[in-house]
Amino acid sequence: MSVLHDAALAAAGRGWPVFVLGRTKRPVANCADCPTTEQDPGHNREACPCLTCHGFYAATTDPDRIRAMLTAVPRGLLAIRTGAVAGLMVVDIDPDHGGAIDRDLMAPTYTVATGSGGWHLYYAHPGGSVLSRRMPGRHGIDIKADGGYVVAPPSLHPRTKRPYRTVGGRPVVEMRRALAAVVCAPPAVSPTPRVTATRPTTPGPDGRRGRISSPTALLAAHLNAVTTAAPGARRATLYGAARGVARMVAADAIDPTDAVAALTGAGRAAQQNDRDIRAAIVGGFRDEGVPT
Repeated sequence: MSVLHDAALAAAGRGWPVFVLGRTKRPVANCADCPTTEQDPGHNREACPCLTCHGFYAATTDPDRIRAMLTAVPRGLLAIRTGAVAGLMVVDIDPDHGGAIDRDLMAPTYTVATGSGGWHLYYAHPGGSVLSRRMPGRHGIDIKADGGYVVAPPSLHPRTKRPYRTVGGRPVVEMRRALAAVVCAPPAVSPTPRVTATRPTTPGPDGRRGRISSPTALLAAHLNAVTTAAPGARRATLYGAARGVARMVAADAIDPTDAVAALTGAGRAAQQNDRDIRAAIVGGFRDEGVPT
């Protein structure tokens, strides 16, 4: 406990917000008083006072809150929230899935050897938006930035029971231009979903059915609402867009797979993480009575 506490305070001293995971590298479950995003997309996770709810949104640099977190979850794993909030972008390399360090692309920097035999390479966040995702064109390498987190030393890997440990003693450095070009590239845009106007919509409040005269324009409007929403309204906007697109699915105006892909792309463009995106889509479709 004291070792974990010292490590947490050291990370916080660098300006890296820390929080506690469960023993399986998953966030601690919300308390009974805190809704999930699916239950209430409007719940403000950033402002929630709970110690361990909402995953990395609970991350803090406050020593008192850190101490209270570790007391509440004494056998949990220490984690660091990545992204602009921490000034960090981490390259997560997993050799078990084909990942390898590319020394021409990845400059020597602060490095953590993971408990599974991989590496976390810590770089200064370049500013702007860097989405957490798989590194384009690379197997076994993930980008941990906005909307992400990494397990931190001296946590024990839940499967191997080996510790995460800092190696090399290097400081955090800026990325080389070549790596920055890869991680800062916008996500690939999915092909335009196929939409049709051959079927009527579901009944409205008056019981009558109407037709979608321009499904393409309607879909674009829903997706644009998500990508242009203010930061504090993005979760609720994505949920609302999901309900609207679900009604299009119910009217056979768009294929369900294309609908989910389009909403997912919009959510990522709005810097939402995949877990929250999925919750918003599932919730929106469910509330319209449309299976995902």
